[in-house]
Amino acid sequence: MSDLYISWSEYHQKIEQLAAQVHQSEWKFNQIICLAKGGLRVGDILARIFDLPLAILATSSYGGIGGQVRGSITISRDLSMTTANLGSHVLLVDDLVDSGVTLKKTLVWLDRRYGYYVEEVRTGVLWYKNCSVITPDYYVDYLPDNPWIHQPFEHYEQMSPDALVASLPSAPVTP
Repeated sequence: MSDLYISWSEYHQKIEQLAAQVHQSEWKFNQIICLAKGGLRVGDILARIFDLPLAILATSSYGGIGGQVRGSITISRDLSMTTANLGSHVLLVDDLVDSGVTLKKTLVWLDRRYGYYVEEVRTGVLWYKNCSVITPDYYVDYLPDNPWIHQPFEHYEQMSPDALVASLPSAPVTP
């Protein structure tokens, strides 16, 4: 099993492929929820394409060196959204489903908190790994070998503000 390296261009193409797949399914939904951090960009772009409200649920399950150590799952207490109520037909998106535990626990969390509002939830991801305990409704790539995926934004996780400033062609002017 070798690692999978994704460029920004490939990343955006995968999001567009996911959008096309959801659209072609002809499923009518009225809300997108993204799991942040990984699904934030996916949710943002899909919300723009479908012109639907975006809600954000912060989750965390990886940490350690290089962010590659799976730990306990933390789910935020509330959704962040700009609408008074959550939509009744929700597309829940993330960048990938690895073990599937985060997605599965999020569905339980969503049902407990908003089950009386939500009639249907479907899930969508860019990458679906074979080791997952849950199968998403929509996915772009199925990965039978469960590779570690290196996404284009990961280098920021190892960057400090000082290193960023030093890497710029000319330092920004401070007021």
